[in-house]
Amino acid sequence: MALVIVGLGNPGTEYEKTRHNAGRMAVEAYAKKEGVGAFAFNKKANALVSKEGSVTLVLPETFMNNSGKAVVMFLKTSGAAAKSLLVVQDDLDLPIGTIKMVSGRGSGGHKGIESVNRAVKTKDYARIRIGVAPSGKKNQAKKLKDEEKVIKHVIGKFKPTEEVELKKAIKKSVETMQLFVEDGLEAAMQFANTR
Repeated sequence: MALVIVGLGNPGTEYEKTRHNAGRMAVEAYAKKEGVGAFAFNKKANALVSKEGSVTLVLPETFMNNSGKAVVMFLKTSGAAAKSLLVVQDDLDLPIGTIKMVSGRGSGGHKGIESVNRAVKTKDYARIRIGVAPSGKKNQAKKLKDEEKVIKHVIGKFKPTEEVELKKAIKKSVETMQLFVEDGLEAAMQFANTR
């Protein structure tokens, strides 16, 4: 079965290594580990695309809140999304260094996911959520109160101390993507959601 793996983020060098690009970074790491061919710009989808066998990797070259426009180009129906789509994203509800895999869940206020949901006309697809929230008490995600702080945090670059935790989360995300491709959603979800 043809699979589509999408790494959400913002395009351009100024957004590289920012928290909002954690999903994009994870899909790039997966491509590198799997020895997938170089990403090429697809003008029609406005995305960087790499295809290896039955797996298409997509990095939208739109800003986060327009990500769905790129994703929909690779899916024929919303039913196809449910079976073959995996979106990798940053998540402010999870502490840095953690990941969670979900399917058929709401956006949690993530603009990129909202855009994908609108474009593919369903929320029934798999997602890997990579934590980017500051750690609070008992390693829980520390909630950021106002919109300005949220924006500043997500488009900020990872601190050196956070990069160690991010590497662990990216490694686990890559392994989860491999399981999703080779063994399906259930195996990937079980691995991703086990500490």
